[in-house]
Amino acid sequence: MAYPDPYRRSESAPFVRRWLFITACIAVLMLLWRFLPAIEAWLSPSEAEERTVTARGDLAADEKATIELFEQSRASVVYITTAQLVRDVWTRNVFSVPRGTGSGFVWDDAGHIVTNFHVIEGASEAIIKLADGRDYQAALVGVSPAHDIAVLKIGVGFKRPPAVPIGTSADLKVGQKVFAIGNPFGLDWTLTTGIVSALDRSLPGEGGRSAISHLIQTDAAINPGNSGGPLLDSAGRLIGINTAIYSPSGAFAGIGFAVPVDTVMRVVPQLIKTGRYIRPALGIEVDEQLNRRLLALTGGQGVFVLRVSPGSAAHKAGLMGAEVTHQGIVPGDRIVSVDDTVVEDVAQLLALLDDKKVGDVVVLSVERAGKLREVPVELQPGI
Repeated sequence: MAYPDPYRRSESAPFVRRWLFITACIAVLMLLWRFLPAIEAWLSPSEAEERTVTARGDLAADEKATIELFEQSRASVVYITTAQLVRDVWTRNVFSVPRGTGSGFVWDDAGHIVTNFHVIEGASEAIIKLADGRDYQAALVGVSPAHDIAVLKIGVGFKRPPAVPIGTSADLKVGQKVFAIGNPFGLDWTLTTGIVSALDRSLPGEGGRSAISHLIQTDAAINPGNSGGPLLDSAGRLIGINTAIYSPSGAFAGIGFAVPVDTVMRVVPQLIKTGRYIRPALGIEVDEQLNRRLLALTGGQGVFVLRVSPGSAAHKAGLMGAEVTHQGIVPGDRIVSVDDTVVEDVAQLLALLDDKKVGDVVVLSVERAGKLREVPVELQPGI
């Protein structure tokens, strides 16, 4: 007959008690963790301790200047909402379909509003919202697609919004501070800051339009909806119109462009006066693609004259276009510089002429049969 070993029972008892103790401790810890928030709330005071406000002190000088600039400029910036009238082919009812939003600014006391052409392009109507909340139906005064500038007008009988002060862009320096005010993504009257990143940039034109030249590049945040808004210097003066961004994603990527105010000052008064901008011209015909082919064949740079309009300024100055012979096309005069500024292509020639006014006399350096000569030409109205 087998009997239980008393020594083995005595050896296993401490092991069992130890595991029971460990299990009990784990259970107690889990209960404490579960009810810890309630215990803390029971032990904490019934009323929360009041915190004292730390005195901030005076704002920095640059902060004060930025705040003052925004407060003084805000009323000169407007919010533009465009729509397109669509006729239902079944009911023949006309509906106003929202098209987009943009920015603009007050040009003068007569109620003229300046914005980008692409903001109102294709729209049937535009509503101007002022900073004080008033809305006005806008009338189109004139556009210059080549400069991406449009002028609208609203009828403001009282409490006219102030016009934005006008600055200059010819004396801008890379690195100076700039401020953009607009309505990005519909977020009205947004202020962003940055610097002038580069000058004299060019962007290719859209829809067959000529390239936009002399643009200001800035890293001030510019997004869709900022188009048409003012770019200001640290004195609150207009130095450009925010017009485009460079971004693979379509949002701010640190590179924005603005039409310089010197261009705006040349274009807007004409739009207000006549409804269109008359570009200075020589009275010649040129073609970008054909010019590149001719340059590839002959080498060098410049712009070949394809045709001279009879009775034009270029005709009076003696310029000659290309000729068609039995041997083929004989290239005409090649313009290599304007007022001692080298001309590399058609876009640069048009940009140099656009800096002038109708009636100005420019001196062209023209090459014919390997010989250079200087030809003064009085600029005429373009088409």
